[in-house]
Amino acid sequence: MARIWSGLVLLAALVFAASPWFTQGFNGFEPDQFPVPQDDPPVQPAGYAFSIWGLIYLWLIAGSVFGLLRRSDDPDWSAMRPPLFVSLAIGATWLPIANISPALATILIWVMLGSALLSLFRVGDTDRWWQQAPVAIYAGWLTAASSVSIGLMLGGYGVLSGTLAALVALSLGLVIAMVAQYRLHRAPEYGITVIWALVAVIVANTGPLNAAVTGLCVVGIIAILSLRATDTE
Repeated sequence: MARIWSGLVLLAALVFAASPWFTQGFNGFEPDQFPVPQDDPPVQPAGYAFSIWGLIYLWLIAGSVFGLLRRSDDPDWSAMRPPLFVSLAIGATWLPIANISPALATILIWVMLGSALLSLFRVGDTDRWWQQAPVAIYAGWLTAASSVSIGLMLGGYGVLSGTLAALVALSLGLVIAMVAQYRLHRAPEYGITVIWALVAVIVANTGPLNAAVTGLCVVGIIAILSLRATDTE
């Protein structure tokens, strides 16, 4: 079964990475996908932040290839593979769904996050750069992206104003990130990726300045960096 799971993870990673080629891509939901159009919502990172997907795709594939060729029977890799496969398999369908239904896409991205975090917590102690790092940056970006989706839903369906929706959603993401990073006591790549997203939210909220959202992001960055002292390699 270990060999089968290693092959399935690689297959899922390849299909996941190929999915943008078969859709129109994704740099955030379109404003008119919501009853209340979301034009420049405060919760959404600046567009450049989405370029991290290139790194995530490549690193997941590289780690999966290494795992299949060199660690297919290694028990240190076994526990993390099933939940990672679930997350990647769902991710392979996420882009076309996101272009049709933000609500369904929001549900799915939370399932992707949950299974990615489970995989990260199950990552073994060997081959950090092949096993831990790609899952960590993947889970880190999903932590930010899933929270952004909540903010867009809250604002897009008129539950909260744009700023309040951003504050609630980003606070939720920060709680998840802080708990996950503290409990992991390793995988700084996870926290660094969340910081990448927070910086992009700050950039998106500087013209004009949204002091509340920017301030929360700054506090979140400082809080995540403060946990680095508790992490171990």
